[in-house]
Order: sequence, then structure tokens, then C-alpha cells
Amino acid sequence: MKGYMYILQCADGSYYTGSTKDLEKRLSEHDNLLGANYTRKKHPVRLVYYEAYTRIDEAFYREKQVQGWSHA
Repeated sequence: MKGYMYILQCADGSYYTGSTKDLEKRLSEHDNLLGANYTRKKHPVRLVYYEAYTRIDEAFYREKQVQGWSHA
């Protein structure tokens, strides 16, 4: 199973970090306001970075690691 950790930049300049098994599908969900509540409120969003992993749990771990970073 494959997984992705991704970072979106929101319209207000903030960032959203997520993980998914299907990056294209998840980006489509964000674009169509079906993604996370956070990105629905700060639409539109654009993909600024992603990493691919062989397993979804690795992507989820990386997501949590990035979410712990300083906003600076």
C-alpha cells in the first residue's frame, strides 16, 4: 500500500498538512470543498509539497512530525 504526506497552502497564506493513500483523489476533494473543514474555510488551496511512502502509516507518521514543526 502506498501513502503520501502533503502540504497545501491556503488562500490566507496558512498551511495544511495531511496524509492519504490517493493523492490525486484527495487533492480533488480539497478543490471541491469535500476535504478537511480547515481547508473548506480557507479555500482555494494549492499543493506546495508532497512526499511518497511505501506504506500509509509512514506517511501518517511524517504528517504528525511536520505538524509539530514551528510555524516560523
